[in-house]
Amino acid sequence: MRATCILAWALVSGTVLTAAEPTFRAGVARVVITPSEPMWLAGYAARNRPAEGAEHDLYAKALALEGPDGRGVILLTSDLLGFDREFSHEVVRQVEQATGLSRDRLMLTASHTHCGPVIADNLFGMYPLPGDMQRKALAYTEKLKDKIVEVIVRAWRERQPAVLHHGQGTARFAVNRRLVTPQGVIGGANPDGPVDHSVPVLRVADRNGKLLAVVFGYACHNTTLQYYKWCGDYAGFAQVELEQRHPGATAMFWAGCGGDVNPLPRSTVELCRKYGKELAVAVHEVLSSPMTEIRGPIVARYEEISLPFAFTPSEEQLRVDAKDSYPARRHRAQRYLRLLAEGKSIPTEYPHFPVQVWHLGEVCWIALGGEVVVDYALRLKRELAKDRPIWVTAYANDVMAYIPSERVLAEGGYEGETSMTEYGLPSKWKTGIEDKIIGTTLRLAQGMAAR
Repeated sequence: MRATCILAWALVSGTVLTAAEPTFRAGVARVVITPSEPMWLAGYAARNRPAEGAEHDLYAKALALEGPDGRGVILLTSDLLGFDREFSHEVVRQVEQATGLSRDRLMLTASHTHCGPVIADNLFGMYPLPGDMQRKALAYTEKLKDKIVEVIVRAWRERQPAVLHHGQGTARFAVNRRLVTPQGVIGGANPDGPVDHSVPVLRVADRNGKLLAVVFGYACHNTTLQYYKWCGDYAGFAQVELEQRHPGATAMFWAGCGGDVNPLPRSTVELCRKYGKELAVAVHEVLSSPMTEIRGPIVARYEEISLPFAFTPSEEQLRVDAKDSYPARRHRAQRYLRLLAEGKSIPTEYPHFPVQVWHLGEVCWIALGGEVVVDYALRLKRELAKDRPIWVTAYANDVMAYIPSERVLAEGGYEGETSMTEYGLPSKWKTGIEDKIIGTTLRLAQGMAAR
Protein backbone atom coordinates (compact mmCIF):
# COMPACT_ATOMS: atom_id res chain seq x y z
CA MET A 1 0.00 0.00 0.00
CA ARG A 2 2.80 2.41 0.93
CA ALA A 3 4.58 1.71 -2.38
CA THR A 4 1.34 2.45 -4.28
CA CYS A 5 0.99 5.81 -2.49
CA ILE A 6 4.59 6.72 -3.29
CA LEU A 7 4.06 5.91 -6.97
CA ALA A 8 0.85 7.94 -7.08
CA TRP A 9 2.63 10.93 -5.50
CA ALA A 10 5.46 10.59 -8.00
CA LEU A 11 3.12 10.65 -10.96
CA VAL A 12 1.23 13.69 -9.68
CA SER A 13 4.42 15.60 -8.90
CA GLY A 14 6.06 14.73 -12.21
CA THR A 15 8.83 12.72 -10.56
CA VAL A 16 9.16 9.31 -12.20
CA LEU A 17 10.74 6.82 -9.81
CA THR A 18 13.09 4.35 -11.42
CA ALA A 19 15.37 1.68 -10.08
CA ALA A 20 17.47 1.78 -13.25
CA GLU A 21 21.14 2.59 -12.90
CA PRO A 22 22.10 5.76 -14.81
CA THR A 23 23.45 4.95 -18.25
CA PHE A 24 24.04 8.56 -19.27
CA ARG A 25 25.77 11.63 -17.89
CA ALA A 26 24.10 15.03 -18.24
CA GLY A 27 24.98 18.65 -17.54
CA VAL A 28 22.68 21.66 -17.66
CA ALA A 29 23.46 25.38 -17.71
CA ARG A 30 21.73 28.65 -18.52
CA VAL A 31 22.59 32.30 -19.03
CA VAL A 32 20.43 35.43 -19.25
CA ILE A 33 20.70 37.09 -22.67
CA THR A 34 18.19 39.93 -22.15
CA PRO A 35 19.73 43.14 -23.55
CA SER A 36 20.74 45.60 -20.85
CA GLU A 37 19.83 48.67 -22.92
CA PRO A 38 17.12 49.61 -25.44
CA MET A 39 17.63 47.79 -28.74
CA TRP A 40 15.62 46.96 -31.85
CA LEU A 41 13.39 43.90 -31.68
CA ALA A 42 13.72 41.20 -34.33
CA GLY A 43 11.02 39.68 -36.48
CA TYR A 44 8.80 42.45 -37.79
CA ALA A 45 9.89 45.02 -40.35
CA ALA A 46 7.08 47.37 -39.31
CA ARG A 47 8.46 48.09 -35.83
CA ASN A 48 9.55 51.71 -35.50
CA ARG A 49 11.23 52.02 -32.10
CA PRO A 50 13.39 50.03 -29.66
CA ALA A 51 12.18 47.67 -26.94
CA GLU A 52 10.57 49.19 -23.86
CA GLY A 53 11.37 46.84 -20.99
CA ALA A 54 10.90 43.10 -20.51
CA GLU A 55 7.95 40.80 -19.92
CA HIS A 56 10.43 38.23 -18.65
CA ASP A 57 14.11 37.47 -19.18
CA LEU A 58 15.46 35.84 -22.33
CA TYR A 59 17.79 32.85 -21.94
CA ALA A 60 20.28 30.66 -23.71
CA LYS A 61 20.26 27.16 -22.19
CA ALA A 62 22.48 24.16 -22.81
CA LEU A 63 22.05 20.45 -22.18
CA ALA A 64 25.10 18.19 -22.47
CA LEU A 65 24.53 14.44 -22.77
CA GLU A 66 27.18 11.73 -22.65
CA GLY A 67 26.17 8.24 -23.71
CA PRO A 68 27.15 4.85 -22.29
CA ASP A 69 30.08 4.68 -24.74
CA GLY A 70 31.50 8.01 -23.53
CA ARG A 71 30.46 9.94 -26.63
CA GLY A 72 28.39 13.07 -26.13
CA VAL A 73 26.19 15.72 -27.71
CA ILE A 74 25.15 19.21 -26.65
CA LEU A 75 21.85 20.96 -27.36
CA LEU A 76 21.57 24.75 -27.19
CA THR A 77 18.16 26.42 -26.99
CA SER A 78 17.75 30.18 -27.10
CA ASP A 79 15.10 32.90 -26.94
CA LEU A 80 16.20 34.38 -30.28
CA LEU A 81 14.64 34.84 -33.70
CA GLY A 82 17.52 32.95 -35.30
CA PHE A 83 21.19 33.17 -36.22
CA ASP A 84 23.15 32.68 -39.41
CA ARG A 85 25.84 30.17 -40.34
CA GLU A 86 28.71 32.52 -39.56
CA PHE A 87 27.41 32.99 -36.02
CA SER A 88 26.92 29.27 -35.35
CA HIS A 89 30.19 28.39 -37.10
CA GLU A 90 32.17 30.61 -34.73
CA VAL A 91 30.34 29.22 -31.68
CA VAL A 92 31.01 25.66 -32.83
CA ARG A 93 34.68 26.40 -33.50
CA GLN A 94 35.22 27.66 -29.96
CA VAL A 95 33.18 24.84 -28.38
CA GLU A 96 35.13 22.23 -30.34
CA GLN A 97 38.37 23.66 -28.97
CA ALA A 98 37.08 23.62 -25.39
CA THR A 99 35.34 20.21 -25.38
CA GLY A 100 36.75 18.15 -28.24
CA LEU A 101 33.24 17.51 -29.57
CA SER A 102 32.89 17.47 -33.36
CA ARG A 103 30.41 19.52 -35.40
CA ASP A 104 27.84 16.76 -35.71
CA ARG A 105 27.46 16.65 -31.92
CA LEU A 106 26.45 20.29 -31.43
CA MET A 107 22.85 21.33 -32.16
CA LEU A 108 22.22 25.09 -31.92
CA THR A 109 18.58 26.16 -31.98
CA ALA A 110 16.49 29.32 -31.71
CA SER A 111 12.89 29.54 -30.51
CA HIS A 112 12.10 32.14 -33.21
CA THR A 113 10.48 34.53 -30.75
CA HIS A 114 9.63 37.83 -32.43
CA CYS A 115 10.27 39.66 -29.17
CA GLY A 116 14.02 39.07 -28.99
CA PRO A 117 16.86 41.36 -30.11
CA VAL A 118 18.10 41.92 -33.64
CA ILE A 119 21.47 40.20 -34.13
CA ALA A 120 23.87 40.23 -37.06
CA ASP A 121 23.47 38.98 -39.75
CA ASN A 122 20.06 37.33 -39.39
CA LEU A 123 17.56 39.43 -41.41
CA PHE A 124 19.83 42.39 -40.68
CA GLY A 125 18.88 44.27 -43.84
CA MET A 126 15.17 44.12 -43.06
CA TYR A 127 15.17 46.59 -40.20
CA PRO A 128 15.27 50.40 -40.49
CA LEU A 129 17.89 50.67 -37.75
CA PRO A 130 18.29 54.38 -36.90
CA GLY A 131 21.08 56.19 -35.08
CA ASP A 132 23.28 53.88 -33.07
CA MET A 133 20.90 50.89 -33.19
CA GLN A 134 23.07 49.07 -35.74
CA ARG A 135 26.17 49.58 -33.61
CA LYS A 136 24.33 48.27 -30.55
CA ALA A 137 23.14 45.18 -32.46
CA LEU A 138 26.66 44.38 -33.64
CA ALA A 139 28.12 44.82 -30.14
CA TYR A 140 25.35 42.70 -28.59
CA THR A 141 25.96 39.94 -31.16
CA GLU A 142 29.62 39.64 -30.17
CA LYS A 143 28.78 39.46 -26.46
CA LEU A 144 26.04 36.93 -27.23
CA LYS A 145 28.52 34.61 -28.93
CA ASP A 146 30.72 34.68 -25.83
CA LYS A 147 27.76 33.93 -23.56
CA ILE A 148 26.59 31.03 -25.70
CA VAL A 149 30.03 29.46 -25.86
CA GLU A 150 30.39 29.85 -22.09
CA VAL A 151 27.02 28.26 -21.28
CA ILE A 152 27.64 25.31 -23.63
CA VAL A 153 31.09 24.60 -22.17
CA ARG A 154 29.75 24.96 -18.63
CA ALA A 155 27.01 22.39 -19.30
CA TRP A 156 29.62 19.97 -20.66
CA ARG A 157 31.82 20.37 -17.58
CA GLU A 158 28.93 19.82 -15.17
CA ARG A 159 27.98 16.35 -16.37
CA GLN A 160 26.73 13.91 -13.74
CA PRO A 161 25.07 10.46 -13.84
CA ALA A 162 21.61 10.76 -15.35
CA VAL A 163 18.61 8.80 -16.57
CA LEU A 164 16.75 9.80 -19.74
CA HIS A 165 13.12 9.18 -20.65
CA HIS A 166 11.02 10.24 -23.64
CA GLY A 167 7.33 10.74 -24.26
CA GLN A 168 4.89 12.77 -26.32
CA GLY A 169 2.00 15.10 -25.56
CA THR A 170 -0.38 17.25 -27.59
CA ALA A 171 -1.18 20.97 -27.83
CA ARG A 172 -3.76 22.34 -30.26
CA PHE A 173 -3.37 26.12 -30.56
CA ALA A 174 -1.26 25.95 -33.75
CA VAL A 175 -3.20 26.73 -36.96
CA ASN A 176 -1.93 26.73 -40.54
CA ARG A 177 -1.79 30.34 -41.72
CA ARG A 178 -1.69 29.87 -45.51
CA LEU A 179 -5.09 30.46 -47.08
CA VAL A 180 -5.22 29.76 -50.83
CA THR A 181 -7.71 32.07 -52.56
CA PRO A 182 -8.49 32.91 -56.22
CA GLN A 183 -6.37 36.04 -55.69
CA GLY A 184 -3.42 34.03 -54.40
CA VAL A 185 -2.14 32.89 -51.01
CA ILE A 186 -2.91 35.19 -48.11
CA GLY A 187 -1.86 35.04 -44.49
CA GLY A 188 -4.75 34.20 -42.23
CA ALA A 189 -6.22 31.06 -40.71
CA ASN A 190 -6.64 27.81 -42.61
CA PRO A 191 -8.22 25.32 -40.19
CA ASP A 192 -8.03 22.62 -42.86
CA GLY A 193 -4.33 23.17 -43.53
CA PRO A 194 -1.59 20.80 -42.33
CA VAL A 195 -0.32 21.07 -38.75
CA ASP A 196 1.71 18.99 -36.32
CA HIS A 197 0.24 19.16 -32.83
CA SER A 198 2.68 16.72 -31.24
CA VAL A 199 4.78 17.81 -28.25
CA PRO A 200 7.94 15.66 -27.96
CA VAL A 201 9.34 15.55 -24.42
CA LEU A 202 12.78 14.55 -23.14
CA ARG A 203 13.10 14.08 -19.39
CA VAL A 204 16.56 14.25 -17.81
CA ALA A 205 16.87 13.24 -14.15
CA ASP A 206 19.73 12.53 -11.78
CA ARG A 207 20.40 9.09 -10.30
CA ASN A 208 17.87 9.77 -7.51
CA GLY A 209 15.05 10.67 -9.91
CA LYS A 210 15.29 14.43 -9.37
CA LEU A 211 14.36 16.34 -12.54
CA LEU A 212 17.36 18.20 -13.95
CA ALA A 213 15.95 19.29 -17.31
CA VAL A 214 12.91 18.90 -19.51
CA VAL A 215 13.30 19.49 -23.24
CA PHE A 216 10.22 19.90 -25.41
CA GLY A 217 9.26 21.07 -28.89
CA TYR A 218 6.26 22.39 -30.81
CA ALA A 219 5.74 23.25 -34.48
CA CYS A 220 4.31 26.77 -34.36
CA HIS A 221 5.62 30.27 -35.00
CA ASN A 222 6.48 32.20 -31.85
CA THR A 223 4.40 35.17 -33.03
CA THR A 224 1.58 35.65 -30.58
CA LEU A 225 2.92 39.09 -29.67
CA GLN A 226 3.88 42.13 -31.72
CA TYR A 227 4.53 44.59 -28.89
CA TYR A 228 7.73 46.32 -27.73
CA LYS A 229 8.90 44.20 -24.80
CA TRP A 230 11.49 41.45 -24.52
CA CYS A 231 9.62 38.16 -24.27
CA GLY A 232 10.04 34.52 -25.25
CA ASP A 233 6.41 34.55 -26.51
CA TYR A 234 4.32 31.43 -25.78
CA ALA A 235 7.47 29.29 -25.58
CA GLY A 236 8.92 31.64 -22.97
CA PHE A 237 5.77 31.49 -20.86
CA ALA A 238 5.72 27.69 -21.19
CA GLN A 239 9.28 27.45 -19.87
CA VAL A 240 8.51 29.78 -16.96
CA GLU A 241 5.43 27.75 -16.08
CA LEU A 242 7.29 24.43 -16.15
CA GLU A 243 10.14 25.75 -14.00
CA GLN A 244 7.61 26.98 -11.45
CA ARG A 245 5.95 23.55 -11.41
CA HIS A 246 9.33 21.80 -11.12
CA PRO A 247 11.64 23.92 -8.94
CA GLY A 248 15.31 23.41 -9.67
CA ALA A 249 14.71 22.00 -13.15
CA THR A 250 15.61 23.75 -16.41
CA ALA A 251 12.93 23.87 -19.13
CA MET A 252 14.22 24.04 -22.71
CA PHE A 253 12.11 24.69 -25.82
CA TRP A 254 12.93 23.99 -29.46
CA ALA A 255 10.83 25.12 -32.43
CA GLY A 256 9.55 22.50 -34.83
CA CYS A 257 8.53 22.82 -38.48
CA GLY A 258 6.07 25.65 -37.98
CA GLY A 259 7.16 27.95 -40.80
CA ASP A 260 3.58 28.18 -42.12
CA VAL A 261 1.82 27.78 -38.76
CA ASN A 262 0.74 30.48 -36.29
CA PRO A 263 -0.75 30.55 -32.78
CA LEU A 264 -4.29 31.70 -33.51
CA PRO A 265 -6.00 33.84 -32.43
CA ARG A 266 -3.16 36.08 -31.26
CA SER A 267 -1.85 39.59 -30.47
CA THR A 268 -2.55 39.81 -26.72
CA VAL A 269 -0.45 38.94 -23.69
CA GLU A 270 -3.41 37.04 -22.26
CA LEU A 271 -3.53 34.73 -25.27
CA CYS A 272 0.24 34.29 -25.13
CA ARG A 273 0.10 33.25 -21.47
CA LYS A 274 -2.78 30.91 -22.29
CA TYR A 275 -0.84 29.16 -25.07
CA GLY A 276 2.24 28.95 -22.90
CA LYS A 277 0.25 27.33 -20.12
CA GLU A 278 -1.44 24.91 -22.53
CA LEU A 279 1.95 23.82 -23.82
CA ALA A 280 3.40 23.55 -20.30
CA VAL A 281 0.43 21.46 -19.15
CA ALA A 282 0.91 19.13 -22.12
CA VAL A 283 4.56 18.65 -21.11
CA HIS A 284 3.70 18.28 -17.42
CA GLU A 285 1.14 15.58 -18.20
CA VAL A 286 3.81 13.61 -20.08
CA LEU A 287 6.20 13.99 -17.15
CA SER A 288 3.45 12.82 -14.80
CA SER A 289 2.78 9.64 -16.78
CA PRO A 290 4.90 6.55 -17.44
CA MET A 291 7.65 7.43 -19.91
CA THR A 292 10.00 5.25 -21.94
CA GLU A 293 13.59 5.05 -20.77
CA ILE A 294 16.31 5.81 -23.31
CA ARG A 295 19.16 3.33 -23.12
CA GLY A 296 21.12 2.92 -26.34
CA PRO A 297 24.13 4.88 -27.55
CA ILE A 298 24.16 8.42 -28.93
CA VAL A 299 24.90 8.53 -32.65
CA ALA A 300 25.27 11.82 -34.54
CA ARG A 301 25.59 12.90 -38.17
CA TYR A 302 25.78 16.33 -39.81
CA GLU A 303 25.91 17.34 -43.46
CA GLU A 304 25.57 20.56 -45.46
CA ILE A 305 23.99 20.48 -48.91
CA SER A 306 23.56 22.99 -51.72
CA LEU A 307 20.11 24.37 -52.53
CA PRO A 308 19.75 26.17 -55.91
CA PHE A 309 17.83 29.39 -56.55
CA ALA A 310 15.21 29.54 -59.29
CA PHE A 311 16.71 32.49 -61.20
CA THR A 312 19.13 35.43 -61.05
CA PRO A 313 17.67 38.96 -60.97
CA SER A 314 18.75 41.25 -63.79
CA GLU A 315 20.98 44.25 -63.18
CA GLU A 316 18.18 46.46 -64.50
CA GLN A 317 15.76 45.13 -61.89
CA LEU A 318 18.37 45.52 -59.15
CA ARG A 319 18.82 49.19 -60.07
CA VAL A 320 15.10 49.72 -59.72
CA ASP A 321 15.00 47.86 -56.39
CA ALA A 322 18.00 49.85 -55.08
CA LYS A 323 15.72 52.91 -54.92
CA ASP A 324 12.83 51.09 -53.25
CA SER A 325 11.41 52.50 -50.02
CA TYR A 326 11.36 49.06 -48.38
CA PRO A 327 14.70 48.58 -46.56
CA ALA A 328 14.97 44.83 -47.20
CA ARG A 329 14.46 45.15 -50.95
CA ARG A 330 16.74 48.19 -51.17
CA HIS A 331 19.57 46.64 -49.14
CA ARG A 332 19.42 43.37 -51.09
CA ALA A 333 19.67 45.18 -54.42
CA GLN A 334 22.51 47.43 -53.25
CA ARG A 335 24.49 44.44 -52.01
CA TYR A 336 24.18 42.57 -55.31
CA LEU A 337 25.01 45.70 -57.32
CA ARG A 338 28.22 46.02 -55.28
CA LEU A 339 29.08 42.42 -56.13
CA LEU A 340 28.59 43.09 -59.83
CA ALA A 341 30.66 46.27 -59.62
CA GLU A 342 33.50 44.22 -58.11
CA GLY A 343 33.36 41.79 -61.03
CA LYS A 344 31.72 39.05 -58.94
CA SER A 345 28.61 37.00 -59.65
CA ILE A 346 25.28 36.90 -57.87
CA PRO A 347 24.95 33.55 -56.05
CA THR A 348 23.01 30.86 -57.90
CA GLU A 349 22.73 28.56 -54.87
CA TYR A 350 22.95 28.45 -51.10
CA PRO A 351 25.80 25.98 -50.49
CA HIS A 352 25.51 25.29 -46.76
CA PHE A 353 22.00 24.11 -45.84
CA PRO A 354 22.47 22.06 -42.62
CA VAL A 355 20.93 18.64 -42.04
CA GLN A 356 21.62 17.02 -38.66
CA VAL A 357 20.43 13.71 -37.22
CA TRP A 358 20.89 12.35 -33.72
CA HIS A 359 19.89 8.94 -32.45
CA LEU A 360 19.31 8.94 -28.70
CA GLY A 361 18.69 5.26 -28.29
CA GLU A 362 15.46 4.66 -30.20
CA VAL A 363 14.66 8.37 -30.59
CA CYS A 364 15.48 9.78 -34.04
CA TRP A 365 16.05 13.52 -33.64
CA ILE A 366 16.33 15.55 -36.85
CA ALA A 367 17.43 19.19 -37.02
CA LEU A 368 16.99 21.29 -40.17
CA GLY A 369 18.09 24.84 -40.87
CA GLY A 370 15.76 27.66 -41.85
CA GLU A 371 12.08 28.33 -41.33
CA VAL A 372 10.83 24.92 -42.36
CA VAL A 373 7.15 24.44 -43.23
CA VAL A 374 5.18 21.68 -41.54
CA ASP A 375 5.06 19.38 -44.60
CA TYR A 376 8.64 18.30 -43.90
CA ALA A 377 7.92 16.99 -40.41
CA LEU A 378 4.79 15.19 -41.54
CA ARG A 379 6.60 13.53 -44.46
CA LEU A 380 9.65 12.53 -42.40
CA LYS A 381 7.42 10.93 -39.79
CA ARG A 382 5.61 8.97 -42.51
CA GLU A 383 8.80 7.78 -44.18
CA LEU A 384 10.88 7.08 -41.08
CA ALA A 385 8.52 6.06 -38.31
CA LYS A 386 8.73 2.37 -37.58
CA ASP A 387 7.38 2.32 -34.03
CA ARG A 388 10.02 4.84 -32.97
CA PRO A 389 9.77 8.54 -32.06
CA ILE A 390 10.71 11.00 -34.81
CA TRP A 391 11.45 14.53 -33.57
CA VAL A 392 11.96 17.25 -36.19
CA THR A 393 13.51 20.52 -35.06
CA ALA A 394 13.73 23.58 -37.35
CA TYR A 395 15.52 26.94 -36.90
CA ALA A 396 18.65 24.91 -36.16
CA ASN A 397 22.30 25.76 -36.84
CA ASP A 398 21.52 28.36 -39.54
CA VAL A 399 18.35 30.33 -40.30
CA MET A 400 18.98 31.52 -43.86
CA ALA A 401 15.42 31.60 -45.29
CA TYR A 402 12.03 29.94 -45.33
CA ILE A 403 12.20 26.32 -46.49
CA PRO A 404 9.01 25.63 -48.46
CA SER A 405 7.78 22.23 -49.56
CA GLU A 406 7.00 21.62 -53.23
CA ARG A 407 3.35 22.27 -52.40
CA VAL A 408 4.14 25.67 -50.91
CA LEU A 409 6.56 26.54 -53.74
CA ALA A 410 3.84 25.80 -56.30
CA GLU A 411 1.22 27.81 -54.42
CA GLY A 412 3.51 30.82 -54.00
CA GLY A 413 2.85 33.42 -51.34
CA TYR A 414 5.10 34.64 -48.56
CA GLU A 415 6.72 31.39 -47.39
CA GLY A 416 7.29 30.14 -50.92
CA GLU A 417 8.46 33.28 -52.66
CA THR A 418 8.36 36.83 -51.31
CA SER A 419 10.07 36.09 -47.96
CA MET A 420 13.35 35.62 -49.82
CA THR A 421 13.53 39.43 -50.09
CA GLU A 422 13.66 39.78 -46.31
CA TYR A 423 16.43 37.21 -46.14
CA GLY A 424 18.42 39.02 -48.83
CA LEU A 425 18.49 36.08 -51.24
CA PRO A 426 18.27 36.59 -55.02
CA SER A 427 15.11 34.59 -55.79
CA LYS A 428 12.83 31.85 -54.60
CA TRP A 429 14.20 28.30 -54.37
CA LYS A 430 14.32 26.08 -57.43
CA THR A 431 11.86 23.20 -57.47
CA GLY A 432 13.25 19.95 -56.15
CA ILE A 433 14.56 21.20 -52.81
CA GLU A 434 12.06 19.13 -50.80
CA ASP A 435 13.27 15.83 -52.23
CA LYS A 436 16.87 16.92 -51.83
CA ILE A 437 16.46 17.79 -48.15
CA ILE A 438 14.28 14.78 -47.37
CA GLY A 439 16.59 12.46 -49.29
CA THR A 440 19.66 13.64 -47.37
CA THR A 441 17.83 13.30 -44.07
CA LEU A 442 16.62 9.79 -44.84
CA ARG A 443 20.08 8.71 -45.95
CA LEU A 444 21.66 9.95 -42.73
CA ALA A 445 18.94 8.57 -40.48
CA GLN A 446 18.62 5.17 -42.14
CA GLY A 447 22.38 4.73 -42.37
CA MET A 448 22.66 5.38 -38.65
CA ALA A 449 19.87 2.92 -37.90
CA ALA A 450 21.62 0.26 -39.94
CA ARG A 451 24.79 0.76 -37.90
